[in-house]
Amino acid sequence: MSSPSSDVAAPDAPPVPVTGRALPNGLAAFLVFFSSGAVLVLETVALRLVGPYVGVTLQVTSSVIGIALAAIAYGAWSGGWLADRRDPRGLLAPALVLAGIATAITLPVVRYAGEVLRGGAASAILLLVALAVFVPAALLAAVTPLVVKLQLADLRRTGQVVGRLSGIGTLGGITATLLTGFVLVAALPSTVILLALAISLGLVGIGLGWYLRRQARTDLPGPARARAALAVLGLLGAGLSTIAPNPCDIETAYHCARVTTDPNRPSGRTLLLNSAQHSYVDLADPRHLEYAYTKWIGAVADVAAPAGQRLDALHLGGGGFTVPTYLTATRPGTDNVVFEIDGGLVELGERELGVRPGQGLRAVVGDARMLVAGEPADSRDLVVGDAFGHLVVPWHLATREMAAEIRRVARPGGVYVQNVIDYPPLRFIRAELATVAAEFTNVALIAPPEALAEERGSNFLIVASDAPLPLTAVRARLDVVDASVSLLSGADLTDFIGRAMVLTDDYAPVDQLLATA
Repeated sequence: MSSPSSDVAAPDAPPVPVTGRALPNGLAAFLVFFSSGAVLVLETVALRLVGPYVGVTLQVTSSVIGIALAAIAYGAWSGGWLADRRDPRGLLAPALVLAGIATAITLPVVRYAGEVLRGGAASAILLLVALAVFVPAALLAAVTPLVVKLQLADLRRTGQVVGRLSGIGTLGGITATLLTGFVLVAALPSTVILLALAISLGLVGIGLGWYLRRQARTDLPGPARARAALAVLGLLGAGLSTIAPNPCDIETAYHCARVTTDPNRPSGRTLLLNSAQHSYVDLADPRHLEYAYTKWIGAVADVAAPAGQRLDALHLGGGGFTVPTYLTATRPGTDNVVFEIDGGLVELGERELGVRPGQGLRAVVGDARMLVAGEPADSRDLVVGDAFGHLVVPWHLATREMAAEIRRVARPGGVYVQNVIDYPPLRFIRAELATVAAEFTNVALIAPPEALAEERGSNFLIVASDAPLPLTAVRARLDVVDASVSLLSGADLTDFIGRAMVLTDDYAPVDQLLATA
């Protein structure tokens, strides 16, 4: 027979009453504003930290938002639980200092772990994002309930206090999001942003601890050894950040970019964006096309008009400016207009890839979807779609509405070529073919036979025009530059497309279509 007490649960520890005065309203507001803003700085920069290893896709963005929200929820719950069991005055400063240390350590942790977790697997994305965000965000989210507990001296004003501090925290998050997105990311590398944030958190925590000890006229919890250990951890995190492997030569507003020299071709340069190869340029011979898909684009351009005849070309996406420089070299007098969303890539191209804007080449910085709407109708002989966010065509450049704009800009005999990357089961390329075919009368596809057979991922080149396509001439030219590639058209292309959906501005699940089954 059990004892009378064995069936009775032990009561929770009684709440610890808060003694002493509340924080000054200005200090309380600052702490909530600052800590909430710091979480959003972390969230924004985290996307840039993990991008070089797992890409910048909808899944990665969703993971960053979801993990950050989970950290905020867990941190707020934990902070509230602790506030009822410990005097918040002894917890606020350590929370900020620990958040600073965790922020400093985040950079080397992500860069070392990223080398192991490279790829687009969902588990790798979630784990790397969690390493980048969760611990510092949870610590920072605990600050608000700790501050709220200190300010609740008068229960008649509970709603007012909670509502005011909650609003201030939201304003802090909004301010940090806008400041980071519009100013900090464009002006500073991620390393500088994170280290500056870590130092700021540490200094605020140390200053707050000094202030609270002075107000209490006694030492708050936290032995000297623990404080020394925290200081050492902070210095260690900052030190590791300086030696951690950095996948970027430069960070632009959109990319982690690096240019490497081809060991087998001294004049060859490879542009890597978020660690993925995006462009190859031969500084000594702009006619040289290294990648298969650029050879296919060159083959189509070579037969789009009589050899050597100038073209009016529009390029959606610049990258390394390989195709514009090829057209200029093979067709002197060609007018190339390049829409490139990343001004940093234009500057990098001028500095390291031999890009020379001027007569025959004009780079316009901005979103291609917005810029193409301002182009005159029937103004271009060739439109080249080669815009990517990591390895994904931005969804708003893949819809029927975008195809209609391109058709409007192309001359009646003009040609549109679009570079697409897809993987088995090839749902996206089929949908994009259906989308382009909904606007253009004649469509063809260039791709490796093993990719069409769903044996591997690959580049695919869509070729479209309202005029009959010179397929015989294209095939002949392909036989010269890449004889193994297939050219699909007519009934064969219709069978390949099958019942694929037409993508629209209202419904274009590009990232989901690209996900492997």
